[in-house]
Amino acid sequence: MALTFTRHSLVVIVGALLLQFFFLAGLAPAAAAAGPTGQVTVFWGRNKDEGSLREACDTGLYTMVVMSFLNVHGARGGEYRLDLAGHPVGGIGGDVKHCQRKGVLVSLAIGGGAYSLPTNQSALDLFDHLWNTYLAGGGKGAVAAARPFGDAVLDGVDFFLDRATPAERSDVLATELAKRSKPPRRALHLTATTRCAFPERGGDNCTVYWEDAWGRWTAAYPRSRIYFGLPAAPAAEQDGRSGYVYPKTLYYRYVPELQKAANYGGFMIWDRYSDKQSGLSVYVKNWA
Repeated sequence: MALTFTRHSLVVIVGALLLQFFFLAGLAPAAAAAGPTGQVTVFWGRNKDEGSLREACDTGLYTMVVMSFLNVHGARGGEYRLDLAGHPVGGIGGDVKHCQRKGVLVSLAIGGGAYSLPTNQSALDLFDHLWNTYLAGGGKGAVAAARPFGDAVLDGVDFFLDRATPAERSDVLATELAKRSKPPRRALHLTATTRCAFPERGGDNCTVYWEDAWGRWTAAYPRSRIYFGLPAAPAAEQDGRSGYVYPKTLYYRYVPELQKAANYGGFMIWDRYSDKQSGLSVYVKNWA
């Protein structure tokens, strides 16, 4: 999988593993210091039994929650579909505001389904939908009525690049969103979640060669914060391959190496349901 973004089109980049993903997220300072950041991002919205968005924020374990997914968009005749795995949408707007009052950012992931951005126009159409339906657009009348979360304004958009190709016009969408993140407007956090293997390396096994992938991502995007992502439990593995790391191994082997990078951002956890079962983020929060 190859990223289609330019190095300056994202405000934030994050790398993670679903089998290790990398989650790329905010701009890093020019001379960022290596070491802990305290930042933990979690994906929410993939299992109704994970509890509400409000409950996730009330744990105090996360600094960002990514709702997933807007999983249908692009080349399907203007169709857009939000899939939150059976969570009732009615109360989410209030939960978003509750999380934000607690200092937790709430973002929306696009991807994870029947998506495609084959043309510039499809990317611009998706921008209009995101801006008016979930972000600071809105307006009045029919446009305002179509907002599933009411007047709640999300903090950002995550590009979930599980199967994107170089032909996708994600760069056009990212550029349009980035334009809306300049003062006096509120900051808009743009992130990307990609498979761990660096594009030039093809299908390398990141479970074995994660140090190489981490080094390549952090070097390729020095002005972005790179988060190390991993499944919260073995049950969260993808394609029968394991990306799960036991807490003791994570602390002694992974954390020291990860935090050497000047643009280390923190950890990304997949997902809230698995994390609720395993309690992995209870440990990660202290090490991030």
